[in-house]
Amino acid sequence: MAPVATSTTYPEPQQAKPQREVLINPFYSPFAESKVEEDYEFSQYTPVFPAVSWEPLGPIEVNDRGHHADPEKKALLSAATKIIHLTPSIGTELHGIDLRQLSSQQKDELALLIAERGVVFFRDQAINIHEQLELGRHFGPLHKHATTPVPKEPGLQEVHVVYTDGTKRPDSSAYTRSDLWHSDVTYEVQPPSTTSLKLYTAPDVGGDTHWTSGYAVYSSLSPFFQKYLEGLTAIHSAVAQAEGARAAGTHVRRQEIETIHPIVRVHPVTGWKSVYVNPGFTRRIIGIPKAESDAVLAFLFRQITENLDFQVRFRWEKNSVAIWDNRVTTHAATFDFFPQKRHALRVTPHGEKPLSVEEYEAQYGKSAKDRQLEIWKQQGVDVASLATPAVNKRNGVEVKKGYND
Repeated sequence: MAPVATSTTYPEPQQAKPQREVLINPFYSPFAESKVEEDYEFSQYTPVFPAVSWEPLGPIEVNDRGHHADPEKKALLSAATKIIHLTPSIGTELHGIDLRQLSSQQKDELALLIAERGVVFFRDQAINIHEQLELGRHFGPLHKHATTPVPKEPGLQEVHVVYTDGTKRPDSSAYTRSDLWHSDVTYEVQPPSTTSLKLYTAPDVGGDTHWTSGYAVYSSLSPFFQKYLEGLTAIHSAVAQAEGARAAGTHVRRQEIETIHPIVRVHPVTGWKSVYVNPGFTRRIIGIPKAESDAVLAFLFRQITENLDFQVRFRWEKNSVAIWDNRVTTHAATFDFFPQKRHALRVTPHGEKPLSVEEYEAQYGKSAKDRQLEIWKQQGVDVASLATPAVNKRNGVEVKKGYND
């Protein structure tokens, strides 16, 4: 009898699921471990991530020192040996000023100058971190960051450490350049005001920082779009930064929050209107369709990150200091200096809760202004004539006058 043929069924071999690659965005995920040489001059200021927990922030009383300043800033500017306005819209460099020696009046005038110019730069500054903290407290109560590192030296939890040890190169597949533009911690209910950064160790070349003027972004828009934005608010979120810290293995010291702020805020001292969104923390506009929110934010982010007319670029040197107004600027550093080291310390005072145009005008009893129009008026420009674009005729066809280079 012939044997009966039989068959055996074997299960299909299971393919191992590929491991998802974890990409690190340096903006949201700080490097938890850094290499520090034993003989490094500023090792006491290298980063640590304390495993402490803080309560949520409550209301913070602020007194903007710019309100107390001489509008002409005579005490400050007369002490400078050189004043360089780096662009028409943003950025001034002062020479001959020692930040350690400023009087209270000069500090107030510096607050006003920064409010007007967005960011002010100083070189060859001997100010130490304790003196920098004292200067920061003149401008307002100091912010303690929930995720980023603080210096190894005890007692400096109000200091934010910027440290790249030269051994790690950020993975550009995890982010785009525009992602790195931000105004500091705008998700806070009372985000920062007059913020300072001192560079302790600089690469030979590279590591520059760019700032954009929110005043200039607002001034560039059509009156119709300006009015539209003035009625809108947007959500600013700490979630991605907190999740990035946890992914990097560091402790989140305060629970992350999301806060709604006006898209156009008014600086309480200058009375000028500024666009207040940024790619780092602004997530969506409230009360309009998502497609519309995405389109509006994408347009504003492009203006902030790409329009050179609104920007200043600062090349750092050792002991350079930048002081900027986080309420009316955004900024981003370049990551072009690998494998060199870059080390800086930041002090970050709180500002007021952002005021919309309507809130500012109700609180102060006067109209909020367009910075560019106000400056043109001071320069004798007939602002009313700018409402209708000038044209000429070429071959009988009206042609708008444009820029020629």
